[in-house]
Amino acid sequence: MVLHDRLVYAWLPLLVFLLQVFHGSLAKGSCGNNNGGCGPNALCSEDRKTSAIKCTCKTGYTNTGSAVHVVCKDSCTIKNGGCGPHAACSHRAKTNAIICTNKAGHTNKGSVSGDVRTVNIRANAIWAQNGMTIAGGNGLGGATNQLSYPFGLFVADDQTVVIADFGNHRIMQRKNGDTTNEQVVAGGNGAGNGLHQLFGPTDVLIDKETDSLIICDWGNQRVVRWSRRSGTTQGEILIANIYCYGLAMDEQGNLYVSNYVKDEVRRYKLGDNIGTLVAGGNGYGCGAGSALNQLNWPTYLFVDRQQNVYVSEWVNHRVMKWNKDATAGIVVAGGQGAGCALTQLNGPLGLFVDTLGTVYVADEFNHRVMRWTHGATQGTVVVGGNGPGAGVNQLTDPIGLSFDRHGNIYVAEYGNQRAQRFSIEKGC
Repeated sequence: MVLHDRLVYAWLPLLVFLLQVFHGSLAKGSCGNNNGGCGPNALCSEDRKTSAIKCTCKTGYTNTGSAVHVVCKDSCTIKNGGCGPHAACSHRAKTNAIICTNKAGHTNKGSVSGDVRTVNIRANAIWAQNGMTIAGGNGLGGATNQLSYPFGLFVADDQTVVIADFGNHRIMQRKNGDTTNEQVVAGGNGAGNGLHQLFGPTDVLIDKETDSLIICDWGNQRVVRWSRRSGTTQGEILIANIYCYGLAMDEQGNLYVSNYVKDEVRRYKLGDNIGTLVAGGNGYGCGAGSALNQLNWPTYLFVDRQQNVYVSEWVNHRVMKWNKDATAGIVVAGGQGAGCALTQLNGPLGLFVDTLGTVYVADEFNHRVMRWTHGATQGTVVVGGNGPGAGVNQLTDPIGLSFDRHGNIYVAEYGNQRAQRFSIEKGC
C-alpha cells in the first residue's frame, strides 16, 4: 500500500502493535454466552484485559437505560427518531439506519448531504488575508482544543464544521457560534478496527437524510457511518476493503469515493459494495505521460448538481473534471507539473466548486488556496501564499477545504494543527 510520504515510518510501529492487539482480541469470551446478556438489539464486546462486558445498541436502536443496564428500544419510537414533527421515521432494510421522509405538504429544502452547493461567488471576490482559528491551534495533542494532523473538513448548511482529526483517530465538531466547545463526535477511542474506533480518518461529510457522519476510515480501509444522535458510541461499515481517501455525495444521496491505490473514483448507492466507475480506472500515469482517462493518487472530490465529478490528483499536480458518464476527464487546474507558478499546483488536495464552475483548491506544498475560473489557464491565490508558517496570514500544508453559505473559506492545516476561517469581504 502506498502511503503519504510523511507517515510511512511513523505509523509502522503502531501497525505492528495493533496487529498484536487485534490477534489477542479474537479469543472467545462470555459474549459468546447468550450475547453476554445484552439482549437481541445490542452488540456485545469484551475488554481484552478485564473481561468486562460492554453492551452497545445496534444501529436503529437507542439506549433508554443506563451505561450499566442497557435497554435498546427502536429509535423511531423515541422522539420520532429525531426526524421532527413533519417527517415520518422508518428503517432501511439492509442497514437498519433511520430514514426521515417528509410528510405530504412538506418539502426538504436542504441538500441531501447537508453541504453548500448553491453558493454564488463573484469573479472579483476577495477574502480577508488574516484567518481566524476555529479549531485546534494549541499545538499537537489530543485534548478537545487540539488537533493532530487534521485532514478533510466539511461545513454543513447550518455552518457546523466537522474535521477528520487524523492523528487522534477521531472526528471533531464545532457548531456555528460556539468558539469554546469543540467535541468528539466519532472515534476518539484510540487507533483500532473496532466499530467504536477509527484509524487515521482522512475525510468526513454529513448525510442529512440519516443525520449521520460518513467517514473515510483510511487506516482500516473502509467507509463507515456514525449516527449524529446523542449517545452514539459506534459506527457501522458501509464499504469494506477499500483504499479510500476522499468522499462526496450528490443530491440523490449517492456516495462517491476516491481509491488512491486503484486510481479511480466510484459512485455507490446505499447497500452497494461494488459501485460504478465514474473516473479513472485505467491504470496510473505520471506527469506529462498521464492520459486524460487516468488518475494518479486521486484524493479529494467535489460533485456538482449535474453529477459532474471533480478530482484532485495529488501526484499529477492537477484537478480533473469528469462530466457525468464521460470516459475521460478535463484538466481544470494545474497539469503543468509541480511548481509554484500561477499555472501550477504542487500537491493539490481539498476541493470546492461554486455555481459558476470556479474551482478552489488547497495547494498543499505551495501553502496556499487557489482559485481557477472556468476555462482559465492559470489561477490566482485567494489566501495564504506567504510561505509556510503559523501567522494569521499563512498556511502550512493546507489539506481540507470548504465554504459556508456566505462564501467564507475554511481550511484545515496539516502542518499547523488547526482549522482556519477566512471571511469574505466582497463579491458574494
